Amino acid sequence: MESFYTIQGEGKFQGHAAYFIRLGGCDVGCHWCDVKESWPIDTHPIKTVAELVQEASGFPGRIVVITGGEPLMHDLNPLTEALQEAGFRTHIETSGVGKQITGVWDWVCFSPKKFKEPNPDIFPLVDELKVVIFHPSDIAWSQSWTSKLPLESLWLMQPEWSKQVEMNPLIVDFVKENPRWQISVQTHKFLQIP
Repeated sequence: MESFYTIQGEGKFQGHAAYFIRLGGCDVGCHWCDVKESWPIDTHPIKTVAELVQEASGFPGRIVVITGGEPLMHDLNPLTEALQEAGFRTHIETSGVGKQITGVWDWVCFSPKKFKEPNPDIFPLVDELKVVIFHPSDIAWSQSWTSKLPLESLWLMQPEWSKQVEMNPLIVDFVKENPRWQISVQTHKFLQIP
């Protein structure tokens, strides 16, 4: 759908320069999604792996974040292998929904959605669990994932942007009582950058 050089606004690598490759196609259907234009799989430009790597190489940052849509709708092995060969760290942001978990990853951010179950093959690969909190019930639901993930994974709660005034106090109270969890904030939106 698009690719751009910016600052990672969320999670463990918040504040780092990163090149984002947003792939078209998503069948999860989150009603609060802020990139619904990414949902169609066949209305975006087609680029080769070589073109994507060349474009990313034009910038000094060496983190590439593959996102969507839902990036696991695609076979990501050729792209991630080429990016790593060119010296990039490969990161993915995914709901884990996909028939196959493809790609070679330095960092896996798993952001499950209530609307569609993930492929359990994602669980042992997760470095970062990021649960978007849209409703108070999402706080309890977020805890259902932790026992499925590696012990060293990060557990993050992130207020959905339009609901942060209502959700922030609930998340803060929860994290104070459950310090294994951390808060992720969409800093790129505060900085008003893509």
